[in-house]
Amino acid sequence: MHALLDEAQVEAFQRDGVVLIKGLFADHVETLRKGVQRNMDEPGPYAAENLKEGEGGRFFDDYCNWTRIPEFQQVIQESAAAEVAADLMRSRTVQMFHDHVLVKEPGTSKPTPWHTDGPYYFVEGRQTVSFWSPLDPVTEASLRCIAGSHLWEKPVLPTRWLSETNFYPDADAYMPVPDPDAEGMDVREWQMEAGDAVAFNYSILHGARGNETAQRRRAFSLRLLGDDARYVERPGPTSPPFPGHDMVAGQRLREDWFPVLYRR
Repeated sequence: MHALLDEAQVEAFQRDGVVLIKGLFADHVETLRKGVQRNMDEPGPYAAENLKEGEGGRFFDDYCNWTRIPEFQQVIQESAAAEVAADLMRSRTVQMFHDHVLVKEPGTSKPTPWHTDGPYYFVEGRQTVSFWSPLDPVTEASLRCIAGSHLWEKPVLPTRWLSETNFYPDADAYMPVPDPDAEGMDVREWQMEAGDAVAFNYSILHGARGNETAQRRRAFSLRLLGDDARYVERPGPTSPPFPGHDMVAGQRLREDWFPVLYRR
């Protein structure tokens, strides 16, 4: 097991679906900051501005850029993330899925809506993990995760953040997006230093507070897959879409597009 972890954290991840990993990217913060700036200066095809007209601040996000941004590629290859992911998932292999950058500039009061990542993706499996790592100290603009929500019987309805419309046509296949604060759910959130990471299963319900502080809140996320992850058909285009992938239901994701980062 990697030195950043102990068995209690692995058990907590299996039980709760979410755990804090102190210092996972601590040695790579400056490299990731440079990568985020490059990403914002040269946005990819999926870059989005997530505020409606009249809302203050700036909420930028973009994903699937690691193959063109050398700083991201360096950190994915050199950090302990893949090995830590293998330990948390109890998986022999760790496969790359995608990277994700989320930046909330000072004065961005808009929260990230409650959602689960899994329904947006064309992959399912018990062995999945996302790392969300702030590149600035976080006291208020924190990630919030609902412990145990990865074990719910029904997935949470995926929606579009700006238009607030349903992502897929069959809403009955999903449970409505809950209001965790009003419903008294077990919300996990932490004050974090730059380079700490929240690890959470793709099926965990999560959101994030707005950033009403005077400093930026830059975050780098890494989505990884374990042994049992398989391609699934969805009732519409997924996010990310990965056009032309040519995979079929039940197949492991193709390794030329989604390389194995770690193998025991």
